[in-house]
Amino acid sequence: MDIREKKVYETLDMLNIVYDRYTHPAVYTIAEIEEHELKGDNIAHCKNLFLRNSKGDQHYLVVIESSKKTSTKDLAKQIGSTRLSFASPDRMEQYLGLEPGAVSPFGLINDENKEVVLLIDKDLQKREKITFHPNINTASITITYEDFQRYVQWCSNTVQYVDVE
Repeated sequence: MDIREKKVYETLDMLNIVYDRYTHPAVYTIAEIEEHELKGDNIAHCKNLFLRNSKGDQHYLVVIESSKKTSTKDLAKQIGSTRLSFASPDRMEQYLGLEPGAVSPFGLINDENKEVVLLIDKDLQKREKITFHPNINTASITITYEDFQRYVQWCSNTVQYVDVE
């Protein structure tokens, strides 16, 4: 098992968070993952975007439902930031310890200096369960939204809730 994935399970176990794990071929897009993931009532498959501001001195991990599209312009306005753009793979590795295709809030485990701000779509709180990659793109795990909130609190990164149309 990949060390990045193992760290996720160790953290969830330490927090007494129950999860369901699903393996699948490597996926890089939401369309690909939805072909393989568990379908069910009130389960949100999440899209995760790693962004930076125009100066490159602030980084954001955006968590939204996979069916939604977001405007970086709208997000920047909501959070009072300069223009937002996708962060480079090098920055993703530096701040989250992740590679493209495996972006997940579980990457915050690797953000020792708590530099990444987590932006969460407010609509996710309406879901019973949510699904993410466990820091690799050949598996997915589903946890309750309530347990996700406990994990987020444990991470202690700054969190903002955003409206994504």
